[in-house]
Amino acid sequence: MTGKLLNHLAEGPASAPPLLLGPSLGTSYALWDAVAPELSAAHRVVRWDLPGHGGSAPELIGPGATVGDLAALVLALADALGIDRFAYAGVSLGGAVGLHLAVHHPDRLTSVAVLCSSAHFGDGTAWRERARRVRHEGIQWLVESADARWFTPGFSVPKLLQDHREADPEAYAACCDALAAFDLRDRLGEISVPTLLVAGRQDPATPPAHLREIADAVPGSTLVELPGASHLAPAQVPHAVLTVLRTHLDGPPASGMAVRREVLGDAHVDRAQARQTPFTARFQDFVARYAWGEIWTDPTLSRRERSMITLTALVAHGHHDELAMHVRAARRNGLTTQEIAAVLLQTAVYCGVPAANSAFATAQCVLAEEDDEEGRGRG
Repeated sequence: MTGKLLNHLAEGPASAPPLLLGPSLGTSYALWDAVAPELSAAHRVVRWDLPGHGGSAPELIGPGATVGDLAALVLALADALGIDRFAYAGVSLGGAVGLHLAVHHPDRLTSVAVLCSSAHFGDGTAWRERARRVRHEGIQWLVESADARWFTPGFSVPKLLQDHREADPEAYAACCDALAAFDLRDRLGEISVPTLLVAGRQDPATPPAHLREIADAVPGSTLVELPGASHLAPAQVPHAVLTVLRTHLDGPPASGMAVRREVLGDAHVDRAQARQTPFTARFQDFVARYAWGEIWTDPTLSRRERSMITLTALVAHGHHDELAMHVRAARRNGLTTQEIAAVLLQTAVYCGVPAANSAFATAQCVLAEEDDEEGRGRG
């Protein structure tokens, strides 16, 4: 083995939570082409190639290799990139690497997702025979049956077939050796990191029963079966894979209506809903889902910070009715009267004195009303 690293592609902000994505045997990191860019909006995504696949050097692996050897290469890559702990998701052989990491290196993982994979890929005879044939005959005979192994009838991804065709035979055979020797069934109960299992319901290589076996053994794990998916689910049903991974990594999406009520108050939201008509219904749904369910729930900024930004934007565009509503929201989000005044004073410099003058008048009326309401409440 040389000192080279696995070929990889990093996407997303360097400061975002890291997520490593592992491929299946015979493919490259292109397996994740329809999923990784979307995940990179909130994560530092690093997808890697198996030895002898894509751009990774064949000499990174040799005959008699194990999944543990591949996991060591993944950890070496993470170390080289300055990544201490990371979320991990992998398909088939890449999923086996994730299981190995979860059992043997749980301190390095924040979570693991195992897609279309297994804790044991048979008694090893078929994999050793495949390795023998590849070493003697090359890869082409396998490429001819790849679509049937990977996808449901009629589906294909030419780029992945090309990756398969160009894989180094010796490195491919060594990966087969690793699959032949892999068996973590008696260690699954030790896995303690949050674990997601994803099965393709039409997967002939690792049928759903393989993922159910893992789910039954790993405490607190989640199993999702994807209809219409075969072995390479990220390529065949990327939107479904993206949805389950986002929920696994980031938690279920927040209720936009709940956040809207927390920020604006029940009275305002109730009035808005009472005014809703069939003509405005889709717009109200859009606001609840997008503004409140996605933007206001993004943890990058606090609600206090979002209130200050919102006040400034509303002053700049002269939206005084919305400004009054968000002055109340700013108080609910923890801003003091003095902090609101400071925000409005700042707008005088960058939005203009007349805009700030109108904003102060609007805010003063709102704050006075709130003071009166608080006084009546105390009385």
